[in-house]
Amino acid sequence: MFDTLSDRLAATFKNLRGKGRLTEADIDATAREIRIALLEADVALSVVRAFIRQVKERALGAEVSQALNPAQQVVKIVNEELVGILGGETRRLRFAKNPPTVIMLAGLQGAGKTTLAGKLGRWLQQQGHTPLLVACDLQRPNAVNQLSVVAERAGVAVYAPEPGNGVGDPVRVARDSVAHAREKQYDVVVVDTAGRLGIDQELMRQAADIRDAVSPDEILFVVDAMIGQDAVTTAEAFRDGVGFDGVVLSKLDGDARGGAALSVAQVTGKQIMFASNGEKLDDFDAFHPDRMASRILGMGDMLTLIEKAEQTFSQQEAEQMAAKLAKGPKEFTLDDFLAQMEQVRKMGSLSKLLGMMPGMGQMKDQINNLDERDVDRTAAIIKSMTPAERAEPTLINGSRRARIAKGSGVDVSAVKNLVERFFEARKMMSKMAQGGGMPGMPGMPGMGGAARKKGKQQKKAKGKRQSGNPMKRQQEEKAAAERRAAGPSGGAFGLPGAGQDAGDFELPKEFRDILPPK
Repeated sequence: MFDTLSDRLAATFKNLRGKGRLTEADIDATAREIRIALLEADVALSVVRAFIRQVKERALGAEVSQALNPAQQVVKIVNEELVGILGGETRRLRFAKNPPTVIMLAGLQGAGKTTLAGKLGRWLQQQGHTPLLVACDLQRPNAVNQLSVVAERAGVAVYAPEPGNGVGDPVRVARDSVAHAREKQYDVVVVDTAGRLGIDQELMRQAADIRDAVSPDEILFVVDAMIGQDAVTTAEAFRDGVGFDGVVLSKLDGDARGGAALSVAQVTGKQIMFASNGEKLDDFDAFHPDRMASRILGMGDMLTLIEKAEQTFSQQEAEQMAAKLAKGPKEFTLDDFLAQMEQVRKMGSLSKLLGMMPGMGQMKDQINNLDERDVDRTAAIIKSMTPAERAEPTLINGSRRARIAKGSGVDVSAVKNLVERFFEARKMMSKMAQGGGMPGMPGMPGMGGAARKKGKQQKKAKGKRQSGNPMKRQQEEKAAAERRAAGPSGGAFGLPGAGQDAGDFELPKEFRDILPPK
């Protein structure tokens, strides 16, 4: 959605790098480029003017002129102002003190309200709630049936007493649904209302009648992020005609320019609360302005990535895998490799996951061209192996490779490449689990690179020649005897005996268990 805007901003900030001091002309040129980038992204003109005015005012102030790195300070200002126009702090749902909490969805036809109702229901269920979806869109053909199908896929309950297709009273259905939820002990009611192709009086009247009938705790306006400036106009009409408490952006995975997302919160004064960025029911999450601003500026979104990992990987599984790797590289088998790969796949699209990592904006083309089916091909290759081959891949010779390739429908070279990549991955993971650190990086004392470096130093010290001057040699021996008599001295970090060899110390049992054998 924001690829074009991100590319333009990245090019703008690149021109600032290497400048020890920013002149007023530099700031004016940067502001002009940012203005063009925002206008090309279809951001509302009033929002662009306010944004540029604030950025220039701060950039010309002391926080940039006195900064050690003015270019980074300008990026920081732009990031903070982006967070501001996206709504500032994250807005959470308000739940009723006495259940059920009623959430009403409003918006134009085609904005994705019905699908989003299912996504919201699933999200609420994952948060520990028991939601009920209510079919109040009785105008659009098969809208009731669509909501029932979506609810079944999401694993949540649905209340649909009327067949729809122009039959039934949506206001009565909405009113009865609250009593039904209270009776069946559903703590959240999500009301899916009808939409129109455009704003009209009938749409506004029906939405207002449903609002008055159920007194919702939250009214969420669902806006299609791909319709550009018209999204702002529609949002203003709903705000004045029915009123809403928050905004939900749908279709954020589209290829539109994204101006609606950057405009609607600032223009309407209502924050974006949720965002839908895919067709699957799990492609839905709370909207965090700071994380979205970070993505737009190419800084990644590690917090969301960590949250997804925490939802997918259990602590017990992670501890078991760490213990297995600590025992030695051969403990990690192709079955473990497959299990880890499938866990990562549960987190979502690989291209989206990579896009959340900082600095990956420079590899945007490679990420977009990533073939998600490669994971399926890898799984097929591993599943075509025998249990013995998965446990010990060194058994796989030429004839076995041919059999595995035939069983998985790939070339023999693909099987060979997979096994080679597995050995490399196993070696690296085992090394990291045992404290060796990454190749070429110094590790902790007594581990990895530091141990090798220390060994070389010891060899050099051992081979050091003594002075040929008898008087000087006698002084050196006397000084060494005094040091030995004084006992071990403190190390650089105040640790007793840090100057001695690591093998002279008795480590605690917890450390001995995870260190590799000598």
